[in-house]
Amino acid sequence: QVQLVESGGGLVQPGGSLRLSCTASGSSFSINTMGWYRQAPGKQREVVASITSGGFTHYAASVKGRFTISRDNAKNTVYLQMNSLKPEDTAVYYCNTNPPFNSWGQGTQVTVSS
Repeated sequence: QVQLVESGGGLVQPGGSLRLSCTASGSSFSINTMGWYRQAPGKQREVVASITSGGFTHYAASVKGRFTISRDNAKNTVYLQMNSLKPEDTAVYYCNTNPPFNSWGQGTQVTVSS
């Protein structure tokens, strides 16, 4: 079973930036499409960005132009650079394959507030 460990969240003011990291155990990381998901209070979990094994990326309309997903297969790590953060980006952020095949990690809390 692959274990996913997210980090990098925190409290940031509107307009600020954060970089999230997710490290996965297991040898199949490099062949999987990976995604970043988020779940805000009272809302369903949604995928905000994904990246294929070949580096092709896709973004939800709500984050396109502000968020950038990347991966380092040698480190089994996927990143999410988040710029121009808005209060509506506040959520717990998770990574997983896309679609999600693994158990969810603990996530990392992102709070955008002045």
